[in-house]
Amino acid sequence: MYPTPRRIVVVGTSGAGKTTLASQLARLLDVPHFELDAFRHGPNWTETPDDIFREKVSDALSGQDWVVDGNYSLARDIVWSKATTVLWLDYPFNVTFWRLLRRTIVRYVKRTELWNGNREDLKGVLFAKDSLFVWAFKRHWSRRKSYPLAFAQPENAHLEVLRFRSPRATDRWFRSLSGAATK
Repeated sequence: MYPTPRRIVVVGTSGAGKTTLASQLARLLDVPHFELDAFRHGPNWTETPDDIFREKVSDALSGQDWVVDGNYSLARDIVWSKATTVLWLDYPFNVTFWRLLRRTIVRYVKRTELWNGNREDLKGVLFAKDSLFVWAFKRHWSRRKSYPLAFAQPENAHLEVLRFRSPRATDRWFRSLSGAATK
């Protein structure tokens, strides 16, 4: 029914729904889910040193089956070399922007703890010069150019790449997978 081993990476612009899809997929497949942001962001939003971040990622992905979400080029060689499949959530910017805005407001209002005690701060997320929205805006189009080039590299030839250009397409794919899992 599923190819084995199942090692899946979910990538896309901030707000695309990487973590949501990855956690749903991990539950469906009954495999561990790892969020790269949880390895990168320490308490008080301190950034984990690069070597420790890479070590944590490598250790987490040493198992046979998993789903991971995140775009960190710093660990791409580790993640993609171990993966079998990449799910690219390549949605239009207006979709990811509104999802990101809604997610940020909900997290702020509910005081949702993200990783290692961190919570989003509206001032920093919305209005800082290095805000998440500025980051998402800058990265959206650069990823559309860089990902196809990265997927075409010989070291990534083993990857099955599924590119979804709309949430509806992703939902259709997931429903078809869910249906196959229940048979």
